Amino acid sequence: MTRASRRPIDPRAARTPRAAVDSAPREHVILLHGIWMRGITLLPLARRLRQAGYSVETIDYASVFRGIQPAVTRLRERMQAQDAGAVHLVGHSLGSLVALEATRGVRGLPKGGIVCIGPPLRGSAVARALTAFPGGRLLLGQSAEPLLEGVDAWKGSRRVGVIAGKLPFGLGITLGPLVAPHDGTVSVEETQLPGISDHRTVDASHTGLLFSSEVADLTVAFLRAGRFAPTPR
Repeated sequence: MTRASRRPIDPRAARTPRAAVDSAPREHVILLHGIWMRGITLLPLARRLRQAGYSVETIDYASVFRGIQPAVTRLRERMQAQDAGAVHLVGHSLGSLVALEATRGVRGLPKGGIVCIGPPLRGSAVARALTAFPGGRLLLGQSAEPLLEGVDAWKGSRRVGVIAGKLPFGLGITLGPLVAPHDGTVSVEETQLPGISDHRTVDASHTGLLFSSEVADLTVAFLRAGRFAPTPR
C-alpha cells in the first residue's frame, strides 16, 4: 500500500456530492388518462419516466360521469401542491385536453412542459360518428363537448409537444371514416393545433401509444429540452 492510498479521507468531502444531488429539487410529472380509461393504463409510461429521474403521479377522474372540469380543478391543485423544480403534464387522448385547459391563461402555476399523446385537439371524428348512433352521446357523457369541438389554438407560455400515432388499428375505424394517417381512433390531422411547439408521429395505435418505448423516449426528450430529439437520418 502506498503512502497516498493510506491518506485519510475527509468524510464531509465524500458526502458533499450526494448531498448536493439530494438537495436539488426533483422535477415532477403528472399523468392523465383518456376517456373510458383509468390511471392503471399509464403505469408503463410512469415506470419509464421514473427511470429517467422524474417523480410521477397519476390523476384518475370520472371522464364520462363528471367530464373534464373537475379534473382541471384538481390538476391545478395538485400542481400548486408540488415542491419541485418543475411540474410537467403528460396526457393521453382526452387527458391532453385536461392538461391544456388546466394551464390555459392561469398564472402562478409551477413551470413545466406539456406532452400530449394521441390528442383529439381539433375534435374527434370518431366521437362525432358515435353520436349518430342511438345512445352514442351517452357513452361520451360529460366529456362530449370537448371531444366533439376540440380546443382553441394554444397561446400559453408553456411549451407543448404532441405525439400522434399512425398505426391504423382500433375500434374507431368501425364507426366512420378517419382521415389517414391515423391511429385507429384519432387522425394525425386532429392532433395538429396552432401554437404547439413540436409534433411527432410514431408507428403505434391509439392504445399502443401508452406502451411504446419510442413514445416514452420522446416524452422524456421533450420534458428535458422543450422539443423532441431530431429524427435520425
